Amino acid sequence: MHKHNKHSKDYNFKVLIKDSPQLAEFVFESQYGKDTIDFANPKAVKSLNSALLKTHYGIQYWDFPDDNLCPPIPGRVEYIHILNDLLKTSGLKNEITVFDIGTGATCVYPLLGHTEYNWNFIASEVDASAYNNAKQIVEKNNLSNHIECRFQDNPQSILNGVLHSSEKITASLCNPPFYKNEVEANENSKRKLKGLGNSTNDLKRNFSGKANELWYPGGEKAFLHNYLYQSSLFKTNCFWYTSLVSKKELVKSMQSSLKKLGAADVKVLQMSLGNKISRVVAWTFLTKEEQKDWKA
Repeated sequence: MHKHNKHSKDYNFKVLIKDSPQLAEFVFESQYGKDTIDFANPKAVKSLNSALLKTHYGIQYWDFPDDNLCPPIPGRVEYIHILNDLLKTSGLKNEITVFDIGTGATCVYPLLGHTEYNWNFIASEVDASAYNNAKQIVEKNNLSNHIECRFQDNPQSILNGVLHSSEKITASLCNPPFYKNEVEANENSKRKLKGLGNSTNDLKRNFSGKANELWYPGGEKAFLHNYLYQSSLFKTNCFWYTSLVSKKELVKSMQSSLKKLGAADVKVLQMSLGNKISRVVAWTFLTKEEQKDWKA
């Protein structure tokens, strides 16, 4: 994990329970003598991540329907730290505004980005109920001056309709849907639950998730290439466009497409979480001269 990630060591359940007593009912001692939870239990996972947000980031209110995706905080904040490194090496330190594509019901990236680095956010969402829930989380944590939620009324549009032609954003971030359809998502859930020791046929996902959060027609590749194209329509509105990319084999096709679209620079930033290796792909259409003018 990144050196600034607060979750590189075992969770301190005693501290977490002190701040969030409701977590206690899910904690038990493992066969190795360490406190843990059942990571195949969605309610336990939600309670843990809520406690992490409260203890480590001061987020007092974080609630959402049980069928929405419950994001694991260590992985989400890892992306934030990697993005911060990119901005720092690019000389971008002040008045940072980040565009979160598909913020979800939990609005987790804006919460983490603001509390860790004092960034401002525009958070877009295509699902009306998720948008309303995210907005409620922002308001109840008194962050409306720093996080603006915007509703995207066109499911096929990623930037059009929510990013204004005159706006300037320092960076974008995105955690795209991984699957092509529900069948593919369910097959992955079976493998994950089996790995967690749950051999039942219950397909209840340990991190939950609704259709628009988990799959997209054509899968991750189709979403990413749509995103690449739409970013090329806003070349001078954003310094660094970025996205998580789960499948390594997609990076080459992204690099090829970005070259055709006129990207000035493309970076592939490695991201490691335990045994899981992922990556953040970042691209900019700004020339060296335009980057210099932006920073000036």
